[in-house]
Amino acid sequence: MRRARLLTPDGPVEGRYEDGYVETEAGTYEVGRDGRLLPPCDPSALYCVGRNFAETLEQMEYDRPEEPDFFIKPPTSLSAHGQPIPYPEFTDELTYAGELVAVIDDRCRDLEPDEVPEIVRGYTIMNDVDALDQQGRTARKAFDGSAPLGPWLETDLDPRNLDMHTEIDGETHQEATTELMLFDPYEIVAYLSRRFTFRPGDAVAFGSPANPGLIEPGNRIEITYEGVGTLANEVVDASSKQKS
Repeated sequence: MRRARLLTPDGPVEGRYEDGYVETEAGTYEVGRDGRLLPPCDPSALYCVGRNFAETLEQMEYDRPEEPDFFIKPPTSLSAHGQPIPYPEFTDELTYAGELVAVIDDRCRDLEPDEVPEIVRGYTIMNDVDALDQQGRTARKAFDGSAPLGPWLETDLDPRNLDMHTEIDGETHQEATTELMLFDPYEIVAYLSRRFTFRPGDAVAFGSPANPGLIEPGNRIEITYEGVGTLANEVVDASSKQKS
């Protein structure tokens, strides 16, 4: 089942998503006419794992991690499916990366991998936008608009063997399967749960396959994960600075 959040003139609503409609206890809403999609969760934090695909390590010349390598994006980094990605004026190297994301359903801590499916609300997609020329992961990855998330939440999914691809202006730039992860989603959530208390709505991103790359104003990025859907956003120029 797919669940979505919609911003209406009367405020956010949440319910079952099907064929462009969100069904709630209060009624049925048409996406676009009655409101726009919101990120499908409202996390206190977005925990992001990097360096989780062997081909990405080779491409970026990173060492293979012995444990999941992670960082945190704040809630203010989130934006929704269909919302523009502002190209920040402080960078000349903005990149994309298509990632699968688990959304936590219960307050929990100290999980074992086989317990993870019971506390996951569902799965969605993130574009890990990165200002690559900035110093340190927080400066690079935690700014406003750096985490487009959506379009909805798929609640019935095994995340361990899903095909994915990313297209920029209709051209395929990433193509892989989650089976190639160095640490699978259940291992990652369990690992993080030994360090952090998860709250309902918190999100965990599992890293990007090879070929994350540069984007420019005007680019349309479409990230597709099998069984979930497609997250689509367009990059816009957020300043008067001209890109060469």
